[in-house]
Amino acid sequence: MEHSLDITEQAAQAKPLAPWPTTPNDILDWLINGTSQEPFIDHLLKGLCERIAAYGLPLARSSMHFRTHHPEWLGARLLWETGFDEVQIDMFGRDMLRSGQYIKSPVNEILDGADELRKKLDKEIENGGWHDFYHELKQQGITDYVAWPVIHTRGKRHVVTFATKQEGGFSPEHIVFLKDLLPVLSMVTEIRVKNIMARTFLETYVGPHASEQILAGAITRGSGATMSAAIMICDLRGFTEISDLWPRDDVIEMLNGYFDALSEPVENHGGEILKFMGDGLLAVFPMDNENACHNLLEAIREGQKGMERLNAENQRRDKPNLRYGVGVHVGDVMYGNIGSKRRLDFTAIGPAVNIASRLESLTKEVGHSVLFSKEFAKKSGHWKELKPLGSFMLRGLGEPFEVYAMPEES
Repeated sequence: MEHSLDITEQAAQAKPLAPWPTTPNDILDWLINGTSQEPFIDHLLKGLCERIAAYGLPLARSSMHFRTHHPEWLGARLLWETGFDEVQIDMFGRDMLRSGQYIKSPVNEILDGADELRKKLDKEIENGGWHDFYHELKQQGITDYVAWPVIHTRGKRHVVTFATKQEGGFSPEHIVFLKDLLPVLSMVTEIRVKNIMARTFLETYVGPHASEQILAGAITRGSGATMSAAIMICDLRGFTEISDLWPRDDVIEMLNGYFDALSEPVENHGGEILKFMGDGLLAVFPMDNENACHNLLEAIREGQKGMERLNAENQRRDKPNLRYGVGVHVGDVMYGNIGSKRRLDFTAIGPAVNIASRLESLTKEVGHSVLFSKEFAKKSGHWKELKPLGSFMLRGLGEPFEVYAMPEES
């Protein structure tokens, strides 16, 4: 392949880089060579700040601000102050972007493109006043505050700040010393932010247990293991009609509300949602937890209450009541990667999953929204509390299958 410029020509035309570092020091060496085994940014920030203070620079406070890729959170702030046993971590939602406190903040100025922001707080209040944040720092005894961008690949900006309580603030030598840290700080934090992003994406789309398996190397087709689990399959009733009759945004809002009502109790009780299937979901409660079946029952009960609240809100807003069916069974499942050579799905399959699916379908016929197999009812320890409905033929099974329902349902 031909290139318009060879390496020699590119080097000749490249803009000269400023000499770096201004003064080699042990902290730079530590960032480059001593942090490879530290996965957590908060530990890294704590180690950095303690070393800066021990080096003789009068550091009183430091923070790092990262924009995240997370379904709930927009960003995170890591805060270190002298005397802290550990770094304080605060998460921020997307509504923060609309707050006046954020819009006028120094962090937003850096994220908007400023290359440096410095405020000498031992001076009198400037004409026009200061942002409330600077008043808070001044009350804490901070005399000088500086913020810089931490720039990751493709210009992605994050923020680091340093502050001191020393009379007169940071000296010019202090500022040079801190600025020398920025290139390495950018590299070491980007590695960890990308690791966090990878884990977040996997947990968001396949769940925490499956994400651990994938990160541990289970990425080949057919890789997986047999797992004993309580299995829950849920499906929304009448969703096709709702989709046809209601605007798209309303349909999405109703679907998200339904998934929230049923999913949060599953996760809160130790279950794992392996996938959302259109208007349905597949969840498992691994039997290595001796309370797995009991936890699944509790999740269903909480989900029922959540659906009651959701339908009350839907009724108030003249939207339809949402009905659903749940099938529950227990048994061994194959848990792992299935799919084409380049596109895999981490899921659970096997006869036990098929039975849970057949039970979910049976809910349409028997007038109960939740159905349990006899095997689950016995293993749960609550089978005497559940309501026996008799035996039913399930598609694909050669003999009748004993089925139970929640006792409070008519």
